[in-house]
Amino acid sequence: MQFRQRPCRLTNSVALHIIVSIVRLTKMDLKRYTVHTIITTLLEQAALVAVVVWLLPMVGINIPVWGLVLMMISLGTYAFITYRLGRKTLCRRPIVSPDVGSRGRTTTLVSPTGYVRVNGELWRAWSGSAIGAGEEVTVAGMEQMTLLVNPVSRTGHGGRIDADNHTRRIPASEF
Repeated sequence: MQFRQRPCRLTNSVALHIIVSIVRLTKMDLKRYTVHTIITTLLEQAALVAVVVWLLPMVGINIPVWGLVLMMISLGTYAFITYRLGRKTLCRRPIVSPDVGSRGRTTTLVSPTGYVRVNGELWRAWSGSAIGAGEEVTVAGMEQMTLLVNPVSRTGHGGRIDADNHTRRIPASEF
């Protein structure tokens, strides 16, 4: 099967502008996310108090004040933890797909599909030949969200993968 290479129509300045716009949007979303979290947490706490103080006594269940305080602390802790996890996700840098020629390393057997790590990110991969886990690969293309990869020959181009699985760009003269 032949891989189709799609020409990249974005110049570096356009791609940089897109990334800067995404980062600005993320900062705005972070403020909105914080306000939304505070409001929803207060509403959840009020609903808990209403249920414990008014609804449960109607059916004969009485919870002491220390029990209500303990439930409110638990709910507040849960809200804080989910807020921190959500904020961490919003602050992540945007994922940029790897370019043709980027190098990576397989994390599973790729036969014909498997997973590779390119630029520190885990990607689903497809290859026309079986590639063992831990072997070096080169990105030949991309179909939707699946990378099309080829194994790097043992007498390859001399480019190596860094220890943290980040790749370096291979000059066209080395192909």
